[in-house]
Amino acid sequence: MTYLQLVNAVLRRLREDEVASVSETVYSTMIGDFVNDAKKMAEAAWDWTALRQTLTVTTAQSTNSYALTGAGTDFKALNVLNDTSDAVMRYKPASYFDSSQLTSTSEGVPLEFTYRGTDANGDTQLEVLPIPDGVYSILFKAVVRQADLTDDTDILTIPSQPVMYSALALATRERGEQGGMSAAEYAALADNYLSDAVALDASRYDDELTWCAV
Repeated sequence: MTYLQLVNAVLRRLREDEVASVSETVYSTMIGDFVNDAKKMAEAAWDWTALRQTLTVTTAQSTNSYALTGAGTDFKALNVLNDTSDAVMRYKPASYFDSSQLTSTSEGVPLEFTYRGTDANGDTQLEVLPIPDGVYSILFKAVVRQADLTDDTDILTIPSQPVMYSALALATRERGEQGGMSAAEYAALADNYLSDAVALDASRYDDELTWCAV
């Protein structure tokens, strides 16, 4: 569903007139804010298929700092691979990198990574070790949250029902009970829709839901 369709779906259930644009009225703009709030809550509930991406970092010789372009800061790393060397990259804390760089400047195949703030575009920066001795393709498999919906035609990537009913619950709570379903009832519906959507999406990733002793 588009941003405008979501807002109008909420407005209809509140017995309000539909709008031609999310920003048409103060009230529809507020509903749009609730839609984005609900989106964030639903995105945090599960590593949705629609949000999973593979970001590629191409290294250069003697350079160990790179921006994770397109990731921003609202993401979750699932796996990091040195595709060129067919190796899994291991995360190390920044303190480990600080100590290593004090004692060694040797170059080699990058097998470790850490996070180092953000760049001017707001994307998370990575450092890798050893310092690359050539060009390597680093595959960063991550769940990247969708940016806030702003344009009427922006399309929600995750399932729409949990978002719509969560936004409806927030809107109902804001204006108070005026007949019909209560905010708590809408919230319960949203939880049901969310659990069903998560169960369906999670069925694709049985291996991620299997607990193994280590």
